[in-house]
Amino acid sequence: MNGTLLDVRDLRMEFQSGGSLLGRRRKMVVGAVDGVSLSVRAGETLGLVGESGCGKTTLGRCILRAYKPTSGQLNYTREDGSTVDLATVKGAELRSYRREIRTVFQDPNSSLNPRMTVLQVIGEPLRVNGMASGSELTDRVAETLRLVGLRPEYMRRYPHAFSGGERQRIGIARALVTRPRLVIADEAVSALDVSVRSQILNLMQDLQEQLGLTYIFVSHDLSVIQHLCDRVAVMYVGQIVETAETDALFSRPRHPYTETLLAALPRPDPRLRKNERATMLRGEVPDPANPTAGCRFHPRCPYVRDDCKDGIPELAAVTPEHHARCRYAAELELRGVASLV
Repeated sequence: MNGTLLDVRDLRMEFQSGGSLLGRRRKMVVGAVDGVSLSVRAGETLGLVGESGCGKTTLGRCILRAYKPTSGQLNYTREDGSTVDLATVKGAELRSYRREIRTVFQDPNSSLNPRMTVLQVIGEPLRVNGMASGSELTDRVAETLRLVGLRPEYMRRYPHAFSGGERQRIGIARALVTRPRLVIADEAVSALDVSVRSQILNLMQDLQEQLGLTYIFVSHDLSVIQHLCDRVAVMYVGQIVETAETDALFSRPRHPYTETLLAALPRPDPRLRKNERATMLRGEVPDPANPTAGCRFHPRCPYVRDDCKDGIPELAAVTPEHHARCRYAAELELRGVASLV
């Protein structure tokens, strides 16, 4: 594996939430991303998983700089080997990096402007960034359409003329037309039929090999993550609770929350009993505006101990390539996918 392309350090993204109580206005601070640190290696696919509302999408938007982080660093390695903190750049310099970091959105029906032709949709990033115009822009769009398996002669059509899978191919083409280095795919296949989903995943893998892309794949679908990703980062209430190589995380998780996610995976044999201890969670997901003291997962953890309520545990190394935010990660015997099927 190549060197680090993006190094995220202690990233925080807070939102102000206003409300009223008995006629009095009050402000709440919601920590959507709370001290996240992770690295993305050039050429790999990093999976980012967790329940809805855990902060996955917000983290992705911070990396894209759609949001300006409240604090922390986004250390990005340029092609010449130097680094820049994307959390601090702005203006024209920031726009130049947006050519290199692109996104594929979840729903192709809502992410494509119905009043724009395919040529306009895919060509817009080239036009906005001053990368091409006129016949050169048209040629670049045609070339990119071929890359994603669509016929260039259809570029004068509007999005409604295409199927869901074809629209997502258009969305992928829009992300790739600037020839980026890093692509953030935010639930890129969750809105597609199962029959189409595998085609899009295979296409993304082929494009990665062909163009030397690096992916951050945001998803709640662990079966997709297992198929596509080299490494996985698990989020819970704004924090990374576990990172590992995909095979290691699925075979032997080191955080109780990861065990719970794996236990929820559907299994082909209905006669097999589930790991009831792992799947029967108590309580509710903590409120990001008023998180619990200590380990964020301790109110729902089946392995909770008294000291889990005191102080937030660090994301510590269990092995050189496996990190977990649990004081007892090294001694807990947690069940992976292999022991649940």
